[in-house]
Amino acid sequence: MKNRSIDYFCHKSSYIDDDVKIGNGTKIWHFSHIQSGVVIGRDCSLGQNVNIGNNVSIGDNVKIQNNVSVYEGVEIEDHVFCGPSMVFTNIKIPRSEFPQKGTQYYTKTLVKKSASIGANATIVCGVTIGEYAMIGSGAVITKDVPPYSLVVGNPGKIIGKVDKKGERIN
Repeated sequence: MKNRSIDYFCHKSSYIDDDVKIGNGTKIWHFSHIQSGVVIGRDCSLGQNVNIGNNVSIGDNVKIQNNVSVYEGVEIEDHVFCGPSMVFTNIKIPRSEFPQKGTQYYTKTLVKKSASIGANATIVCGVTIGEYAMIGSGAVITKDVPPYSLVVGNPGKIIGKVDKKGERIN
């Protein structure tokens, strides 16, 4: 059942399934869908056309920009930024002819505290993105990203380090 005792905003065009917990101060904008079993922390912002899949956990102060789907199997810690139209996957070998439904098929992805993922980046399931890592726009991440790493390209390559504010370190 929806947690109505918490103070959050949900635009009238969005839909929240039953059994969802949403933290104080969170804002859910136009045409979004929050599926059952989801936990969203405090002070989050979910942009237009965001889909949060079943049983996803999102920390506090997370910013998910427009046109992002966070599928079951993805966990997002506090202070993470997900840029517009970036993509998470959750199945390693998807096959339409042989549907793979249910949690036994999902490969876990973890986005650690304060990581940033640029617009149109793709995160292939089964990876961990480390604390404060910065993923460049359009990058394709196929393996774990260490904390404070700056990653760009396809496939993603570490080209440097960033500090907590995202400034490049020489």
